[in-house]
Amino acid sequence: MFLALRSLFWLALALSAGAAVSLGVTRFAYGLLLPGMRADLGWTYTLAGAMNTTNAVGYLLGALAMPALMRRVSPTVLLWSGSLLAALFMGLCGFFTDASVLLVQRLLAGVASALVFVSGGLLAARLGSRDPAQAGLLLGLYYGGTGVGIALSAVLVPWVLDAFADQAHSWRFAWWALALLCFAATALLRWPARVMVQWEQLPAATAVGSGAPEGFRWRSFGFALAGYGMFGVGYIGYMTFAVALLREQGASGSAVTVFYGLLGLAVVASSRIWAGLLNRHQGGGAMARLNALLGLAVVLPALTQNFVVVVASGLLFGGVFLSIVASSTALVRHNLPPSAWAQGISAFTVVFAAGQIVGPTLVGWIADGAGGLERGLLVSALALWLGAALAWRQRPVAVLADAA
Repeated sequence: MFLALRSLFWLALALSAGAAVSLGVTRFAYGLLLPGMRADLGWTYTLAGAMNTTNAVGYLLGALAMPALMRRVSPTVLLWSGSLLAALFMGLCGFFTDASVLLVQRLLAGVASALVFVSGGLLAARLGSRDPAQAGLLLGLYYGGTGVGIALSAVLVPWVLDAFADQAHSWRFAWWALALLCFAATALLRWPARVMVQWEQLPAATAVGSGAPEGFRWRSFGFALAGYGMFGVGYIGYMTFAVALLREQGASGSAVTVFYGLLGLAVVASSRIWAGLLNRHQGGGAMARLNALLGLAVVLPALTQNFVVVVASGLLFGGVFLSIVASSTALVRHNLPPSAWAQGISAFTVVFAAGQIVGPTLVGWIADGAGGLERGLLVSALALWLGAALAWRQRPVAVLADAA
């Protein structure tokens, strides 16, 4: 079945609602709520970071379960049902103040978001196989949905917090508003799920490329996996604590909205900025370059309180970080047959989730010490630069196979 390029673009944009739910809202909107919840509930930075660490644990559990789930349930079903569950768990966070209960809610939301993100990434890769010349752009459009979720959260959360400022635990209303946003995005996923479920009835595509391996082998992708794991460690500290750092530095609510909103819009724009890079590099070159740039973005707020520089940091961060996720999917596409894409994407998601487990608690623990959040972000930047060095050593798997 041939689809026009315009139809593929619209499908990728519709699929991006899944990325908006799984990361843009379910994961990253918490950073906007963290300062208020921490002040209201008397949390340390370590406990505040543990909320996103627990979310990442759930994400890891969901990613580990994906290969078995996809042998029994289609990716389109996992996409839509995972998004619905994520919306429900987001709403439940507004009903509790006990930290242990909130940790469980964040864990469950992480499991649901993994179902959405992995299945959505696989479906986006299938879109790319229908027009290989535009595959990088189509992947970028899907992952760019995260930026839409971030930008909408940046507008919605401060407005809700201000509107209900006189209410006890005003942050709970923001959780409910975010849940409604997730439900709306879930409704948008019905169309691509309906269209792409028909593709699952077609015969599986054959392996592509001479010398390509028949399945996913962890060892062959070792440097890229290690670099991607360090990306998970490094980026999540910034997304968890950047708003808290701005608040500590005296930024107003409108300044936070500008910073976070521009970051989200930069994510959306990144789909076009890096599409060619993702198409060109069959090894770890794209991931390495993007990790290095992201480290620069993360370190800037640790070095200066100048708001213009901090906004530039947010723009650079937003313009790069989701393209690193897209680079892992592109690496799988370039080096594996379609029958192994699900396994490959799941493997990268597992190491990504493992890195995210370490990052928030590590940065929070450092921030509770003498160095503050600035020192925590410096550690995050170092993790990203280490990830760049590791990813740089990843060669195309077909080349490795030929040399063996």
